[in-house]
Amino acid sequence: MNKLVKFSMAAAVVAFLSGCTGSVYNKEKNCDYDYLLHPAISVSKMIGGCGPVAK
Repeated sequence: MNKLVKFSMAAAVVAFLSGCTGSVYNKEKNCDYDYLLHPAISVSKMIGGCGPVAK
């Protein structure tokens, strides 16, 4: 039973994170960055790796 609970928790976490990932392109469409939960908290966005993003 304990293994079933651990497996269910791990499956729920993976399902949650896979549903909240994505990619955003910059204005020139020549660079993109991936994010895990929200585009605003991406490391690439924070350091300005791709410049301003398209809206």
